[in-house]
Amino acid sequence: MSQKKIKITDVAEYAGVSVSTVSLVLGNKGRISEATITKVNEAIKTLGYVRNEAAANLRSNQSNLIGLVVKDITDPFYTEITAGFSQALEKQGYMLFLAQYGDSPARLEHCIQSMIQQGVAGVAFSPLRGASQGVLKMLGDAGVPVVCVARASVNDEVDFVVPDNSQSAKKATLHLIEQGHRHIAYVGGQGDSLTRAERIGGYCTALIQYGLPFKNEWVIECEGTQTAAAQAVQSLLVQHPKITAILCHRSAVALGAVYGVQRANRSVGRDNYIGQQVALLGFDDVPEAELTHPPLTFMSSTAQAIGEQAGQRLLQRMKQPVQNTEKVVLPSVLIIRGSA
Repeated sequence: MSQKKIKITDVAEYAGVSVSTVSLVLGNKGRISEATITKVNEAIKTLGYVRNEAAANLRSNQSNLIGLVVKDITDPFYTEITAGFSQALEKQGYMLFLAQYGDSPARLEHCIQSMIQQGVAGVAFSPLRGASQGVLKMLGDAGVPVVCVARASVNDEVDFVVPDNSQSAKKATLHLIEQGHRHIAYVGGQGDSLTRAERIGGYCTALIQYGLPFKNEWVIECEGTQTAAAQAVQSLLVQHPKITAILCHRSAVALGAVYGVQRANRSVGRDNYIGQQVALLGFDDVPEAELTHPPLTFMSSTAQAIGEQAGQRLLQRMKQPVQNTEKVVLPSVLIIRGSA
């Protein structure tokens, strides 16, 4: 036999109070004595009462759901952002509504539309070329507070929290140059990636600063998998054996590059004076970086801090809709290991 579902009336009867008193305790509203609150909470615990949050939201015209839409929830960078964002929300009693859009503008629009229909209290999303303006208009028309995360917004009137991709790539390239490297390649990402464009901009700035040439054939697009990266790096090094250092667009590219270097009959290492060695430096540090031989040098992503600050900013925007736009750019830190 199925167990009887506990209702709010059962809690009220057990605690010896009115249904309205139980509702006030559940909603943390009204002036209720500590003794009554304790009595109601003990009744809830004893009976195993579970509040129907969806119904409560409909009655109060408020939601405890906040949406987050990112490109790829399996990417460690976005996983860390999600963790930081969720942590900020849960401290204030909100729940995360998570979705991903891949590279599809239509999918991003569909995700946002679904969240609006579910009555979310706010939304954070990672902008995508070809869809961001439409999404922002959709959210604005619905009166849903919004913050852009991980990538700069295309609208100056919207808050955003992002990593400093350009400065991070410049710092990474300068580190390689200071180690004696003069033939530095960039591998990974797609041509329509905003993040990639910003990083290549920083990479070029560092090359120009030292009077080094920028060569298109040394900047290679590839999918963000270890297999694709291994193939791209192997081909690059075979065709251009003078290359002694590679910037890797994301963590999976850096991990795959290790195999690509080995397949090209080279070894990974920081010593520029050993002709067979290739230095590798990646973006968005991951724990797996410690497991390679030698361990991989990375620019830290500060992804969890990005997510946490985005969550905090969205909560502020929800409480006070009329505020000045806030643009937060977080610097990365160079973590030097054996590969560069």
